Amino acid sequence: MSQLLNLAQSVVKDSLAEGADEASVSVSHASYTTLVRRGGKVEQATQSTTRGLVVSLLVEDRYSSHSTSDLRPEALRTFLRRALNATGYLEQDPDRRLPDAALCGRGATAEQLDQRDPSWDARKAEDRADLAETVERLMAENEPDGVISSASYVADGASESAWVMSNGFSDEHRGAWFSVGGEMTLLDTDGRRPEASAYYGSRYLSDIPAPEEVALEVVTRAKERLGSRAIASGTYPMLLQNRSVSRILGALGGPLSGSALHHGRSCLTGRLGERLGSPLFTLLDDPTIARGLGSRPWDGDGLVAVPRAIFEEGVLKSYYINVYYGRRLGVDPTTGSLSNWVVPPGDQSVEDLAKALPKAILVNGFLGGNSNGVTGDFSFGVRGVLLEYGEPVQSLSEMNVSGNLLTIFDRLGAIADDPWPYSSVRSPTLLFDDVQFSGS
Repeated sequence: MSQLLNLAQSVVKDSLAEGADEASVSVSHASYTTLVRRGGKVEQATQSTTRGLVVSLLVEDRYSSHSTSDLRPEALRTFLRRALNATGYLEQDPDRRLPDAALCGRGATAEQLDQRDPSWDARKAEDRADLAETVERLMAENEPDGVISSASYVADGASESAWVMSNGFSDEHRGAWFSVGGEMTLLDTDGRRPEASAYYGSRYLSDIPAPEEVALEVVTRAKERLGSRAIASGTYPMLLQNRSVSRILGALGGPLSGSALHHGRSCLTGRLGERLGSPLFTLLDDPTIARGLGSRPWDGDGLVAVPRAIFEEGVLKSYYINVYYGRRLGVDPTTGSLSNWVVPPGDQSVEDLAKALPKAILVNGFLGGNSNGVTGDFSFGVRGVLLEYGEPVQSLSEMNVSGNLLTIFDRLGAIADDPWPYSSVRSPTLLFDDVQFSGS
C-alpha cells in the first residue's frame, strides 16, 4: 500500500512540474480468481492479477484522463508527457476542476468499513476447488429429472488502491469479496429448456450461506421453472422478491443522475421535494455499512462518503450530482454514484403478506426488458409464480411487467421483513398493488 501511495504522489508531483495546473492520480492492484465446475469436471479456472494507474489532468482549463498498466519509471515518464501534450488539443472546460479540499476525505475508517477479510490472504486453490466440488455434488444429490446440465461457481478477489490529488487529498483503501453460486438447465415436457441460477456475494467468506443452502436454492429455483407458462394479462398484486428488487430500483439510477438532469433526459427533473411514492417508500444510500458490497470511504470525486436519504416516506430528497455536474447545474454536489441502497424492512413475513392475497404474482427473476429515463416508462420480462392465498398454483414465464417510475412506487402497499444482504441493493420483498402484467 505504501508503494502505491508513494507512486501516486510522485506522478502528481511530476504532473505539476511538467505544466499541469491540477492533477489527480489513482494507482491500484487487484487479483481475481474464478472456478466453474460442470458435469463433474472443471470447466473454467481463471486467475488474473492487474495493476494500473489513472491520471486526470487540467491544463489551462483543458481536462483529460489517461490510464496505463506499465508502471516502470521510464514508461511512466513517457506516458505522462504524451498525456500532457494530448490535453493541449482539447476544448477548454473550466468546470472540470478538482473539488474543494474541504469536501474531500474519508467518511468511515477502514476498521469501520471492514471490507478486507483476512482469510482471503490465506485462501488456496484447494479451498476454492473443494467448495466448488461440494456445491456441485449437493446440487446433483437433489436435482430433478431431466437435467441437461448444471454448474457450480466460486469466485473471489481482492484489491488495494491509493489516490492522490493536487488539492491535498491523499488516501488508500483495501477490500476483498467472495461469490458462490450455481446454475441448472432442465428439459421440460414440452421441449423447452428452462434455466435457473442463484448467486451469493459478500465481503467475508463466513457471511456466504453454507454450500447446502446454495445448492438447495439452485435446485429449488430450477424445479420452479418446470411447467411454466403465461397466464391472462391483467393487473395483479406483485410480490417482488428481495433478490430481484434491484431491477426495478435500478431503473431510478439514470433519471437521478446529474448527467441526465443536465441534458434534460430525466423524468425526475424538478421533482425534488415532491411525493412520488407511497409513505412506505424510503430509500437510503449508505456507504458506511460494515462489510457492505457498496461501501466506500469516499466517492468518485474524493468527497467524504456519508449516508443520505434518496426517498423518504415517498418524497424525493436527493439527486446523484457529482462535482462536475454540480457546477454545470449551479448546485452543490451530493455524490456522483450510488453505494449501498437500503430499503428499511417491515415487520411482516413474505408468507403472511402472501396469505392475505386471494391472488398475486411473486416475481423472482427478470429476463430482458428496458426502461426510458425520459418518460419513466419501463417494461421487463419476468419469471415467477402465481400464488393464491400464498400457495403456489402455477409457474410463470413469457410474461412482462410494465409501468412508470413516477407511479409504481406509489403502489407500494407493504414491505416484508427479509432484507437481502448479498448485494449492494439491500431490500426486503416488496408488495405492489395493481401492477400491469402482459401474458396470454
